[in-house]
Formats: sequence, C-alpha cells, structure tokens
Amino acid sequence: MTGNRYYSGHLWLWMLMVLVWHHSEAQFGGRKSFQFLNLPATARAAALGGVNVSGWDQDVQMFLSNPALLDSLTDNHVGLTYQSLVADIGYGSLSYVRKPNTPGTWGVGVRYLNYGDFQGYDPTGAPTGSFTGSEFNATLGYARVLGPIQLGASLSIMHSGIAGFNATGLLLDIGGIFKHPEQDLVVGLVFKNIGVLLADFTESSGSEIPFDVQLGVTFKPKYMPFRFTLTGYNFGLLNETLFNPTGTGEGAPEEVTGFDKVMGHLAIGTEILIHRNFNVRLGYNHLVRQQLRLAETSGGAGISFGFLMRIRKFELAYTRSIYHTGGGYDYFTLVTDLNSFIKKR
Repeated sequence: MTGNRYYSGHLWLWMLMVLVWHHSEAQFGGRKSFQFLNLPATARAAALGGVNVSGWDQDVQMFLSNPALLDSLTDNHVGLTYQSLVADIGYGSLSYVRKPNTPGTWGVGVRYLNYGDFQGYDPTGAPTGSFTGSEFNATLGYARVLGPIQLGASLSIMHSGIAGFNATGLLLDIGGIFKHPEQDLVVGLVFKNIGVLLADFTESSGSEIPFDVQLGVTFKPKYMPFRFTLTGYNFGLLNETLFNPTGTGEGAPEEVTGFDKVMGHLAIGTEILIHRNFNVRLGYNHLVRQQLRLAETSGGAGISFGFLMRIRKFELAYTRSIYHTGGGYDYFTLVTDLNSFIKKR
C-alpha cells in the first residue's frame, strides 16, 4: 500500500505481530497479504497449535478451518469466538450450521478483525487526524458424506480496509475428511484460500492471497483418555525460508537446522479427555516459537493451552496462546444448540 500518510510505529509493530506470527508465508518468505485469513477461527484450533483441519468433534466453527468438517450433528448450532488483542484490536468469528431435508450440510460464517483507531501524520510529522482499519471474511460452506469420506467446499468474500485504502477478494476452500469406520481416526486435507483479487489497495500494491495446503490427522488410542493431533501447513512454501535466513535480529535462530525446517511446517496438539463435559487442551507451534522469541529467551512462545466445558445448553472453550515474552492472547468460544431452546409439542 502506498500513500502520503505516515503511521505511529509502535501501533504498526503490534499489528504486524498479530498478522504475521501465524503461518506467515512469513516475513522472510512469501510476504503474502491478508494474513488475518490464517488466524484461528475458534478456541479449539488455537489450543491445538493454531492450525487444525481434522478436528471432527461436533464443533460448529471448525468448518472455517476445513469445510469438510461440517457435521450434520451440529444442525441448528451457533458458535461465537472472540479474541481480545493489544490496544483496541479485536478479532472474532460467528458460525451457524444447518442440515436441511436434503443431502449435505450447510454452514455460514463471518470473521472480523478490527484494528481500532490510529493517529495519522503527513511527511512533515504534522497530525492529519485519526483513522480506522478492519478486515472481514464472509463464508458459505457445504459438505456431503460419501461413505467414510466427507467432501466440502466453501466460498467466501473478503475485504480489507485501512485509512481509505481497500482491497476485496473472492476465495474458495476445498477440503476432504477420511473417518476410519472402526477406529477413532480422522485424516483431513484442505486447499485454502484459492482466490482472486477483485480490487487491490492501490495499482502498485501487488497484494497476494495466502494460498496454503494443509494436511492433518487426529487419533485417539482406544484405551487412553488422550486425543492427539498433528497438522502440516505452509506446504505452499516448502522451497521458501520461513525463518530469518541471516540468523540476525530478534527472534532469529543462530542457525536454521533441518529440525527447524521440518517443525516449521507442523502444529502439534493434545486433548486430555477428563470427562465428556470437560477436557483440557495443549498445543505447540515451532514456527511461532522461533519467529517471536527474543534473542535466547522464548518466554513460552509457541505454546498454547485451554479447556472445554459443557454446562447445560452451552459449551464454553477457552485458550491462552503465548506468542512472545511479553505474554499472549486469550480466545473465548461459546457454542449452543438452538434446538434446545425450542419447546417440543
């Protein structure tokens, strides 16, 4: 984006941290735009390392991660996620699933990122007044079961605007799920953000949509109260450097090892199934840890944890994701079955 406005640096630093930490086709790699599309849409995905495409557990919002995760058992369910970030920045998502009397399940969802208010300056440093910025993505998804395989697709429109500059795009996600008929095993694959820009910020912006391929597996051993998840992502950047190639500056490892290169494409998660109405979640994202650590101090960057609690008609999930030594951010997801509020005659 170009223009004659200059912005207060510390606020831009926070914004970039939010948008680039996760899946950054990274600040040292592909330099894609619209990274808000890759923020976790639900507390569950955030807790399991920030990326999940195989978490089939009647979670109404998971179809925003993989459209094939639309589940007919969540018919007439609605879910809301909110994440409070630094300053006035807030991120949220809303989802609704409907199973009509026809084959397949439909879902609609909206994700919204509000940057709050900023102070603008001209090239001389004189204030030009305040301005705002925001991004949103509205999605319509559909999935259908074909034996042990479920296929899904979602079409969405995104919009990004800040200080009078706007960009709009049309996106398509295509996903699939294999659910083992006998074991508690789910494999998910999704091609995310296949899209085209309908309008860019300026003629010279050259913005790029962050296309990605993600593959994941979720497995629960038969006699263990654990569910394990492993998700590979950033497969569209296998030939690009996800870490600082110079090995200098804050957050840069002294040497990018083969271990770093492999782990930079993996998100790891575990769910401890304490009770059918309560579980604990843990996750780790190596790319986040390496990119946002400060010198030799990680401060727990890349680690996430949370819980799920079901109380009567509501399901509440909470996640704490640690991004850097300065702390982390909190996700809250609330889900309810609207059918439970309808009196049967």
